Amino acid sequence: MKRLYCGCVVCQTKIHPTDTLLGFTGRYTVGLRDLAVYAGADGSFAKAEKRLLKFCGISVSENTIKKLCDEESVKMEHWQKTDPLSTQTFQDSYGELEFTTDGTMVNTLAGWREVCVGIFSLRELGPSALPGEWETRKLPKPHTSVAFAAMEPKEVFRRRFGSWANRLKITDRLSTMSVLGDGAHWIWESSLLEFGKTLEILDIYHALENLSACGKALFVAESVELASWQLETKRLVLEEGYLGVRAFLECERAKVERSDAAKLKSLAGVLGYLTWHRDRLCYRERLREGRAIGSGQVEGACKNLIGARLKQTGARWSEFRVNRMGVVCSLAYGDQWDDYWKQAE
Repeated sequence: MKRLYCGCVVCQTKIHPTDTLLGFTGRYTVGLRDLAVYAGADGSFAKAEKRLLKFCGISVSENTIKKLCDEESVKMEHWQKTDPLSTQTFQDSYGELEFTTDGTMVNTLAGWREVCVGIFSLRELGPSALPGEWETRKLPKPHTSVAFAAMEPKEVFRRRFGSWANRLKITDRLSTMSVLGDGAHWIWESSLLEFGKTLEILDIYHALENLSACGKALFVAESVELASWQLETKRLVLEEGYLGVRAFLECERAKVERSDAAKLKSLAGVLGYLTWHRDRLCYRERLREGRAIGSGQVEGACKNLIGARLKQTGARWSEFRVNRMGVVCSLAYGDQWDDYWKQAE
């Protein structure tokens, strides 16, 4: 189709008159912007250009895709903050409320910087399970989720927690919300400041990782003793929580000679770590109730939401563009993408 291009002799405005008739409010249709921005959020702009041509027969340059991502991210962020419909899907959903947060490093023009990620989700309770069934049980996937990401200091990023809680209208449910984290102090401090008292859970994999690291400091690698240590500490932390694993570690410490400073230091380290998280190790109770005991959702988001897009070989980003792409990638990762494009003009 050829497009008629007109200009007003009085005001010099230049337009394609037929665009108005066809519903085009800009140079690109809503449908094309949806495809281009989604492709730009899923891979490099050069790869997005090739995919659009290969899969859709649409020729859009990588620079245009980059520009569309920048422009749309501003609209997306404004929509999230101002339009009640941006959180309607979440509010209409059901399940137990969970929150997870973490960070991942991205290469920028100023060096490697951390991008923080947060996710609110609603998940149905799974079947009741015993500690020994933890690794084989099938926990339902979140019914819906809302993600957000930004490169900014943690004391600034944490303010987004409370803002999103208000937008999602969940402030009356925060006391029963599960906050799952990897053990970093800033997570629990931020959660307490923004949410108040919640159900805090240390990610089970991080608990086991620390116990395993201590075992490796005590025993020879791949030895029978190390394997036995790992199995027993896993059983204890899942079945008996802090008190059970602490009693075991105290017994092991009594067996170590006082002259072996390295082993004593390792045992003291893991004891201190678990003592700090003593109230976050209630795995047996949560398994019985069919709840999550791991923060894998946000760790997957750090890898797929941020890492897959922003940590590509040779890529270096400005802080401005990281935050722009953070908005776009968050919408694509969560459940707001379709809702946004339904109202886009």
